[in-house]
Amino acid sequence: MKKTNAARLLDQLHIPYRLVEYEVDESDLSAESVARKVNLPLNQVFKTLVARGDKTGVFLACIPGDAELDLKAMAKVSENKRVDLVPLKEVFPLTGYIRGGVSPIGTKKPYPVYLDSSAFQFPFISISAGARGYQFFISPEDLRKAVKATSCEIARKNF
Repeated sequence: MKKTNAARLLDQLHIPYRLVEYEVDESDLSAESVARKVNLPLNQVFKTLVARGDKTGVFLACIPGDAELDLKAMAKVSENKRVDLVPLKEVFPLTGYIRGGVSPIGTKKPYPVYLDSSAFQFPFISISAGARGYQFFISPEDLRKAVKATSCEIARKNF
């Protein structure tokens, strides 16, 4: 199993994690697909979204796989008037990661990270390890420490 840059970063910080490899389906990079493959409930598999605020610029939002980003709540928490997801074509130049492999750990530049507070109901969550086919199983507290994340309510369930 290859070590990702994000994994090397966690090693440097002495933060424990489990690196889990799964089979990638290029036609389905959804959180649902990842959750099935790593055998976890969808709300325990977190996705990392790249967003931009009108005042603060680019930041990352980590939310459960069964939710969408609540842009109003996100704007309020990040002290912006407006927040939008960045266009897909900007994700790689901004983060160094490709769609389906965006991790909040080890981005090209250190962006502010917002972690939905629902993560803290679990002993560990699954989040991208910085490459398609690799997930970290990491405690939400350790993730928060690693990226100095702000814990907040930013996810809206897709019901």
